[in-house]
Amino acid sequence: MASLSSFQNPAAYHLLSYGTLLSSTLFQSFIGGIIAFHILPRPQFSTLQKHTFPVYFILQSVCPVLMALTYPSGSVALLPNQHAQNTDDRLAFTLMTTILITGLANMLYVGPQTTRVMGLRKHQETKDRKRSVDKGPHSKEMQALNKRFGMLHGVSSLVNLVGFLGMCWYGVLLGDLGFGR
Repeated sequence: MASLSSFQNPAAYHLLSYGTLLSSTLFQSFIGGIIAFHILPRPQFSTLQKHTFPVYFILQSVCPVLMALTYPSGSVALLPNQHAQNTDDRLAFTLMTTILITGLANMLYVGPQTTRVMGLRKHQETKDRKRSVDKGPHSKEMQALNKRFGMLHGVSSLVNLVGFLGMCWYGVLLGDLGFGR
């Protein structure tokens, strides 16, 4: 049975950080985002995503750092010193680094660029008097913006999927280590 001393155990915070990261990613990527896309009108969906994604990407960047700081063998085990690490520690370091990089990539570059292109598309819609999602033909400017948006959205989705797969693999690693029992 857990006692108040459990609150002093870094392992508890490691699991809470990991659980928060995995569950928020699972929900945003595969449940909430998809439902919102299907039931909200496009302008409301865009507004929701524009405000949700920055918080989501911050969470995806902060949680892996918290996980590294509260790593079961101690955060020192994750330092890139090949002689001091075992195979599980190296794998854990690789997975947490991958998860961090994917979160940072979406937070610092892909997300802001996607938002910028969305704004440019909105401005072009006013010029063209036609929504970007309406059937063509579209102006050359809108075609270029739609292509850029699609590419950025695809990159963001791929980066997010790589991070999610890393999170799942990390969960399997935790199970193999017997961590959390």
